[in-house]
Amino acid sequence: MKRKLADIKHLQNLCEKEDGIKLKLNWDVLGNREDDHPYDLLHYADGELIAFLGIYPFGNKAELCGMVHPAHRRKGIFSRLFSQAMAICEKEHFPKILLNAPAGSLSAKAFLQRVPCVYDSSEYQMKWVPRELSGFDGVVLRPSVTEEDFQAEVKLDVQCFGFTEEEAVRYNREIREETAQDFYVIEHENRIVGKVRVNHEGDEAWIYGFAIFPEWQGKGLGKSALKRLLAAERKKGYEIYLEVDKDNVPAIRLYESCGFRTYQVQDYYLYNPGR
Repeated sequence: MKRKLADIKHLQNLCEKEDGIKLKLNWDVLGNREDDHPYDLLHYADGELIAFLGIYPFGNKAELCGMVHPAHRRKGIFSRLFSQAMAICEKEHFPKILLNAPAGSLSAKAFLQRVPCVYDSSEYQMKWVPRELSGFDGVVLRPSVTEEDFQAEVKLDVQCFGFTEEEAVRYNREIREETAQDFYVIEHENRIVGKVRVNHEGDEAWIYGFAIFPEWQGKGLGKSALKRLLAAERKKGYEIYLEVDKDNVPAIRLYESCGFRTYQVQDYYLYNPGR
């Protein structure tokens, strides 16, 4: 497993340097997969990994992202991996398939022009610029450990992210198998009002699944919880990142008010074979 991940990381670094982009390979998921995981498609030549395509199920959708060594592009290698991935997705009956490409990747956009897909959405990747933090009284951030906590997280995914209850239960069980994640519930006046989880990758902390129940939104609890989390992760020495849909204006304003700045955009295209 260590060699597989090292090979993927080496190819990622090479492609990012060549293309001047940042690939989203979902290392929080990728790092916990076995060598022979069917959702990781790899192509080696002379002992070197030259192409990779990953399938990442998230609740009611699957995201695909990959890369090809710059010296081995336009040889049909990625097209073959993509065909394999589509066969897997068809077998798994994913209701929605999203193809991910960094907004600045010319090679990815050229490939997508040959694939039956339509633009779906974009996501900002943001990095926190350290600043002094205050004003996070009134909320408690504690580890999620009980069945009540789990059920609250399921409800938050249903109410805030559009999951069905079945999808939310399955998704939350799956992500708990990932070793580098910390799960928290957010409490106010001894009631669970929200949730958040943090994935640690080297010296980076990535914030995911941040949500507040709709009836508790607009009261400053999300901002207080975020500040408390930032203070804790900063104390541990991590650089802090998150991702947010570009159309989620209230969330973007919240993140910017706490010190986050956008450093890259990821685009998503809906695979549409009937197009």
